Amino acid sequence: MSEQTNQPSADTQTMDINQIMSILPHRYPFLLIDRLIEIERKKRVVALKNVTINEPHFAGHFPDFPIMPGRAHHRGHRAGRRGAACSRSIPQPNAKSKLMVFRSIDAAKFRSPVVPGDQLRIEVTVLNWRSNAVKMRGIVTVDGKLTCEATVMCAMTNRKPVEPAAGAAAE
Repeated sequence: MSEQTNQPSADTQTMDINQIMSILPHRYPFLLIDRLIEIERKKRVVALKNVTINEPHFAGHFPDFPIMPGRAHHRGHRAGRRGAACSRSIPQPNAKSKLMVFRSIDAAKFRSPVVPGDQLRIEVTVLNWRSNAVKMRGIVTVDGKLTCEATVMCAMTNRKPVEPAAGAAAE
């Protein structure tokens, strides 16, 4: 890893949380991955997510029997992996002006509940890669048991600069 940029080197096969945050725009509570353990550029990514009781959705999603909502389980975790996988292919001068966003989710199936204390293993495989879009198949397992699967499509879009709020004091 380069000390000056905090960016992973080209041959990095894993990424810790600091490296992930250096390339993804997501932050708590939407970062939703803790470590990338396998990276095959434009082919496959394997990530880990440690599920904890202090995540905001557990406060209201079956408080007496906390289970991760399917929406968070499926969409949020996949967003992180795809973003990391796709961002690595954006040429560095353009990385801050581009953003990978969801376009569609197909064939989503939730097989078993995810509860606090589980560690998700998320495997995402690229099915079709184009310069501005990618179609991927993802599966999520806990202790080797399939909990979720889906096919998703993401597309590259331009980031819009954030304008200062009207009346904001200039420094």
